[in-house]
Amino acid sequence: MTEAWHRAIWVVQRFAEQSINDKPLCNGRVLEMSRTVALAVDLGASGGRIVSGAFDGRLLELKELHRFENGPVSFGGQLVWDFVGLWRGVLDGLRIAADQHHSTIQSIGVDTWGVDFSFVTKNDALLSEPVCYRDSRTRGLIEAAQTILSKEETFKATGLQFIEINTLYQLLAVKRDCPELLEAADQLLMIPDLVHWLLSGQRSNERTIASTTQCFNPQSGQWANDLLTKFGIPTELFRPVSEPGHDIGSIRSDIASDTGLRDVRVVLPGSHDTASAVAAVPALEPPSSRPDWCYISLGTWALVGAELDRPLVTPECLAHNFTNEGGVGGTTRLLKNLCGLWLVQQCRASWQRSGNSWNWEQLTALAAESPPLQTIIDSGHPSLVAPHDMPQAIRELAQQSNQPVPESTGAVVRTALESVAADVSRTLQELDELVGRRISRVHIVGGGVQNKLLCQMIADASNRPVVAGPIEATAIGNLLVQILAENGKIDLRSVRSVVRDSFDPITYEPQNVTAWKERLSQCAG
Repeated sequence: MTEAWHRAIWVVQRFAEQSINDKPLCNGRVLEMSRTVALAVDLGASGGRIVSGAFDGRLLELKELHRFENGPVSFGGQLVWDFVGLWRGVLDGLRIAADQHHSTIQSIGVDTWGVDFSFVTKNDALLSEPVCYRDSRTRGLIEAAQTILSKEETFKATGLQFIEINTLYQLLAVKRDCPELLEAADQLLMIPDLVHWLLSGQRSNERTIASTTQCFNPQSGQWANDLLTKFGIPTELFRPVSEPGHDIGSIRSDIASDTGLRDVRVVLPGSHDTASAVAAVPALEPPSSRPDWCYISLGTWALVGAELDRPLVTPECLAHNFTNEGGVGGTTRLLKNLCGLWLVQQCRASWQRSGNSWNWEQLTALAAESPPLQTIIDSGHPSLVAPHDMPQAIRELAQQSNQPVPESTGAVVRTALESVAADVSRTLQELDELVGRRISRVHIVGGGVQNKLLCQMIADASNRPVVAGPIEATAIGNLLVQILAENGKIDLRSVRSVVRDSFDPITYEPQNVTAWKERLSQCAG
């Protein structure tokens, strides 16, 4: 089926969606044209922000109210998150929200990165600052865990890819180094669970964030208690999971007094930021076992996957190191975590330390002027996880692989971007194998959409059209789940209809396909 035919189908379906009395629909109901406001607390590894979403029944209007920095700090020999500072930034943003929106705010929900956590006691005390996933405490624990339970058995129980940062290996590190923490803890809360608890006083374990832990069984929808028991991790730390769209209560009275917010509900979104981002992909096709579209949530990481209507826990998934994570609306996100813009971010940081303050546009322009397809490295190589000097680490990998060493700033950035595009292309081929068809369209969402050069590279390398946008997919998905949820349930069709009406994506058609095919063939050889 040609791309022109796909576009024709798209137009017809969009027309049909909007033609029913020319009135917006939500879960089959005609919505009244009233204005509802929700707040998304969107926390990432480098910063947090508060975004408001005003919904009139058809269109969503976003406004960033507050932005603040985040990052791990060295504390007591560990790399931890400044959780108190993070919470201070949230409160500052809520005060601004109250000043700007007054009494129109209906609800608030939190999304963050995955895998990290802390513990609370029976008396609702936070036991410790959450440790950052980049801390070295989990090194070697995948191999050590296999002496207790094989990879095959662990994957069968959890459906999750094997990365040392996973919560399971962090818990094994706690058991080894600080067993007294496990003894004192009453419940494990992931980062968004912690913030929801501080906001409402209510504890919850939201499903999409729980699914990032490698302690959760995607097929049963419950914690993998048999696996936890075999690893000696107390199962009572894990409570029943809640679905996105679930209302856990009003904000605490002290938070209301402090911020000026009144009668605001705390509603769980897809608390894993990627789950919220994928909910905002403007696709028309519903989840299935053989999807025709895939997504890339592109930022520091590139999360490449497909939305399925059920988990896919197979030996082939294990062999390709894919993961089954929870999505909004009971879906499964079959994906692989790849390096995204991390390489360029860390190159920029290195150049800033040496006095060269390149901005993102300048770096991309320099890369665009550099000769294409000279050097392609493994963007997920261990030496690139946290080097002090990223440009030098990239040059050393190029030299080790007998490829031209990128010397100029533009050549280094081009190498980084093309290497990410090459890894994405290979991963899409693996995804084709797993779902049993060639996926015809790639949706890219997230901040990486702003890097037009990388979007075009991905279209070229994969020989598939790329639909890029919306940029603010995570906040959009978070907000729309809050606004459109009914009795703790959410209809993805309604969410995505609003996304398509409210935001315009950019399409990148494949170019230079032959050159990319030849270069990737050389890399494979």
